[in-house]
Amino acid sequence: MEELEETNKFEEFESNSNKRRRKLLPWWIKFFCWFFMLFGVLALICFFLGFFNLSVDLSFYGLNTNQPFSMIGLIVIGLALFKGFTAYSLWFETSNAINIAIVDSVIGIVMCTMSMFVFPFLGDENTFEFSLRLELVLLVPYLIKLNRIKKEWESIN
Repeated sequence: MEELEETNKFEEFESNSNKRRRKLLPWWIKFFCWFFMLFGVLALICFFLGFFNLSVDLSFYGLNTNQPFSMIGLIVIGLALFKGFTAYSLWFETSNAINIAIVDSVIGIVMCTMSMFVFPFLGDENTFEFSLRLELVLLVPYLIKLNRIKKEWESIN
């Protein structure tokens, strides 16, 4: 009787292993998961380099600085760490990964929009500079794909 019960538990495990959340992600999101996990580690390294007063070029979503402990530097590092955490959550299939990724994509879209339409007006009046943020080309489809797979992702245990 005990052997039969153990066999049933093993079969249940095997049938659940076929349902991988990661299979719901397209190849390009899987690629960016690895990219942003590495990006998050590098952001953490840049943060610690700031303790040694080392100048590090930081740039993300149109925000640029070379000082890790400036306001913009901390924002860039924070965004990169959040991107890394999001990528880690997606890759390791946590239950709340899709919600985290949706928040991440919305933050990215807002930051890109602000860097295109708000930040140019906040600088010197002699240095007005408009830039088109190409990150939006990937952030919008990313958000759409996340919304499409959300229900199925949450239904898999």
